[in-house]
Amino acid sequence: MSTMEEPLYPIAVLIDELKNDDIQLRLNSIRRLSTIARALGEERTRKELIPFLSENNDDDDEALLALAEELGVFIPYVGGVEYAHVLLPPLETLCTVEETCVRDKAVESLCRIGSQMRETDLVDWFIPLVKRLAAGEWFTSRVSACGIFHIAYPSAPDMLKTELRSIYSRLCQDDMPMVRRSAASNLGKFAATVESVHLNADILSIFEDLTQDDQDSVRLLAVEVCAALGKLLEPQDCVAHILPVIVNFSQDKSWRVRYMVANQLYELCEAVRPEPTRMDLVPAYVRLLRDNEAEVRIAAAGKVTKFCRILSPEHAIQHILPCVKELSSDSSQHVRSALASVIMGMAPVLGKDATIEQLLPIFLSLLKDEFPDVRLNIISKLDQVNQVIGIDLLSQSLLPAIVELAEDRHWRVRLAIIEYIPLLASQLGVGFFDDKLGALCMQWLQDKVYSIRDAAANNLKRLAEEFGPEWAMQHIIPQVLEMSTNPHYLYRMTILHAVSLLAPVMGSEITCSKLLPVVVNASKDRVSNIKFNVAKVLQSIVPIVDQSVAEKTIRPCLVELSEDPDVDVRFFANQALQTIDSVMVS
Repeated sequence: MSTMEEPLYPIAVLIDELKNDDIQLRLNSIRRLSTIARALGEERTRKELIPFLSENNDDDDEALLALAEELGVFIPYVGGVEYAHVLLPPLETLCTVEETCVRDKAVESLCRIGSQMRETDLVDWFIPLVKRLAAGEWFTSRVSACGIFHIAYPSAPDMLKTELRSIYSRLCQDDMPMVRRSAASNLGKFAATVESVHLNADILSIFEDLTQDDQDSVRLLAVEVCAALGKLLEPQDCVAHILPVIVNFSQDKSWRVRYMVANQLYELCEAVRPEPTRMDLVPAYVRLLRDNEAEVRIAAAGKVTKFCRILSPEHAIQHILPCVKELSSDSSQHVRSALASVIMGMAPVLGKDATIEQLLPIFLSLLKDEFPDVRLNIISKLDQVNQVIGIDLLSQSLLPAIVELAEDRHWRVRLAIIEYIPLLASQLGVGFFDDKLGALCMQWLQDKVYSIRDAAANNLKRLAEEFGPEWAMQHIIPQVLEMSTNPHYLYRMTILHAVSLLAPVMGSEITCSKLLPVVVNASKDRVSNIKFNVAKVLQSIVPIVDQSVAEKTIRPCLVELSEDPDVDVRFFANQALQTIDSVMVS
């Protein structure tokens, strides 16, 4: 008898847990649906589990979301694609709930199941579901319906296809803005499945209705559809139907719509394929760059380099550059920051002469901007300009500003300069670097901000790698050693960090003769933090030096530290001693 009852156990547990007041128990049982389905077998899953899930109206959105997700991957548990239709009823119910994320997940799962269903099943089961949702009394079902048309349409017979296009058209004119929004955002996917002969007749008229919607939230979604439709239409249709819409949208009374156009204009230009028509979009783009809303100018400024790439250098200089000059002194710091993040990319587009004459003054003004993010964005892209105008001009025009920024009051700006120094060093060469930037690199080791000191130590290592140990021995090591006796313990710790980074680059001989004595001397420091950092540095130096040095110099120092009153010092000293022992054994 017990073996007869055993298969009932999983479904009994599931039903109990699904009705439990504890949401966590309900969630756990939903996430275990696949396990329970396997225990029940395919037939009982179809006949018992799925109907139960369809009838079970859980009121918790989290549980419904988990259910919608699970059902999307449930085809193998109901007997494969020939029985996929049994999963549609519970998902249809989930498509009508009020919570948006549950509906979205249910639509996603329906799309996943529909894309695997056989054509006959789509006609018999899926398309009727689409029609029921689209005719639903409550707006939530109509919102969900818009997201599954592109799955249903390709398999429908011609008569049904006409009906589906007509239903979609009605949804685009629905009384509820939420439904029209959903129809607008899904129109691109639906249009991609519609035959080209019906694109012009049906889809374009739907699209034109959406572009004239009285709700800006619908119109801004129609902006995205422009790019999708542009790729589907013939070039002449694109020019006739899409281009005027983009131009009108760029003058829309709602700033949100104009923002959307500014954000998407590069993609829209690619959709409007014929070259001459791109010039028709230049006035629209110029309007957006001079828009009275800062958000629109931010979006437009962020695309300036991309937009210039699809124009000839002459047109970019004539039409776009005057706007760029205006934006570089815009009243909004965020507009200037957006411009600074992309403007360096204009140099390769405009060429050397135009960069020197027109762009360099703009770079300089942005480098001296009062807002740190603007300065930061310029610094991080200097290499793009260097490729165009060469290092001589770059150093003459921009280096004084860089040196000024190296002492900027905002530490993030100083940090960006430090991170750029090795690249600048490799481009400037040793002589120029020693002249202008060498002193700065040492100055940063004594900065008040830890991140700067840390970056400065890493910077010394990268410079030593770039210019070689001999140069480092002459220009870095003496100054680092001099700082090792700084009265402030935090700066002494920075020097220890720098030594640990430089040792592998400098090699065994210089490490033993110059760096190791400084570290051993620091072990006598009165500050415990220094002493346990000494132990860490000695541990990192062990693999670099000879065994005899490790035994005669490093081990006695560590043994002394291992008897220190401070627990941390003892811990790190013992760790370092273990490293010596393991090196000796190997």
